[in-house]
Amino acid sequence: MTKTREDVLRLIDEAGVRYIRLVFTDILGSMKGMTITRPEIEQVLDEGQGFDGSSIQGFARIDESDLMAIPDPLTFRIIPWEVSGEKVAMMFCDIQNPDGTPYEGDPRWVLKRNLKKIQDRGWTAYIGPEIEYFYFENDSETGILDRSGYFDYGTMDIGAQLRKKTVAGLEMMGIPVECSHHEVAPSQHEIDLKYQEALVMADFAQVYRFIVKEVAMENELYATFMPKPIFGENGSGMHCHQSIFEGEKNLFFDPKGQYSLSDMARQYIAGLLHHVKEITLVLNQWVNSYKRLVEGYEAPAYVSWGRRNRSSLIRVPAYRQGKERATRIELRSPDPAANPYLAFACMLGAGMKGIENNYKLPDPIESNIFNMKEEEKARLNITHLPNSLENAIRTAKDSELLKEVLGDHVFEKLIENKWIEWDKYRTHVSQHEIDTYLSWL
Repeated sequence: MTKTREDVLRLIDEAGVRYIRLVFTDILGSMKGMTITRPEIEQVLDEGQGFDGSSIQGFARIDESDLMAIPDPLTFRIIPWEVSGEKVAMMFCDIQNPDGTPYEGDPRWVLKRNLKKIQDRGWTAYIGPEIEYFYFENDSETGILDRSGYFDYGTMDIGAQLRKKTVAGLEMMGIPVECSHHEVAPSQHEIDLKYQEALVMADFAQVYRFIVKEVAMENELYATFMPKPIFGENGSGMHCHQSIFEGEKNLFFDPKGQYSLSDMARQYIAGLLHHVKEITLVLNQWVNSYKRLVEGYEAPAYVSWGRRNRSSLIRVPAYRQGKERATRIELRSPDPAANPYLAFACMLGAGMKGIENNYKLPDPIESNIFNMKEEEKARLNITHLPNSLENAIRTAKDSELLKEVLGDHVFEKLIENKWIEWDKYRTHVSQHEIDTYLSWL
């Protein structure tokens, strides 16, 4: 539903909203913001809210720190519970320089800038992420709440109850949910949001993570989007389903194509395969991300595509007669701790590069890559994703595509931040090293 400035003011007064949270996202994907009161909202809607960007991760240097948060009325939502007895609403903001130009360090602007290239062709990009997460007893240890598995369901299970409350909260905020279920690992869950335009879905993904954590906290538990919190169990992914439409026509569908894919869809997949190593730093941005991307735990480790092959990086879900609109591709490597604005921008940028340059798609791989010998993988030209944050940084830092998609500011700040993270990790002496080496070296 389209919301104008007047709609926002009417909804605030009808619901008796006292406080409005103005939120935005730093380059690492953390939601930031400030809270204003009802008397301030009219001026803020007209002029924006000034703030100091020098302490925001990846934002301004201290000598150019004055920035403006400009609320987007389309994103206005009332939070479905009271905070200290008061009604609270939230809006996402675009970040601008004092002169009114978009701030190049704003991840939402990065996505909007890349989407404009697609929109200028008369196309619309759609994304549907499957966002997984864990419930634990607290934020300091991985105390699981259940021993359930994939699609298990128990009405008395606390995790199922929390998931149900979360779905209700999302729907009360106008965020459509397709389904929810228990995932493969103990205490692991997934809620699937209904396919949306890419920018809308990036906002939804941020609200999703906020609601999941808030509901858990209200029940004195902890929810985490850490990619691999438990050794020996599956990690959490964010499989991203993608397609491009022209009006009501799905440009990825061709009834005569292999797997019902159009030539354009094949070029898009080829672009993702060609550039995925360069953008892995954005799709999997944490040291812990690479402990998920290993063989044996359903996460992709190799660059390939197929239809039913869940060891592939890209999967093409089966086409059903009469469901042409649902033809799509699924990228399986991203994890839920990624910045959705930057991740979506990079996926779309890589896919569009394949379309623009008519990349050729290699043959699909339908056998289990995890069971292949190295000789067979070499014969089929199956290569490995970066297997550490260090390798992802080294691949990303020379990528012209990544610099083009992110822009110089975000590109440089992200590389700088990730080198710091890697250096802290590589110099840390872990408990594993103490347990393994201290007694005999």
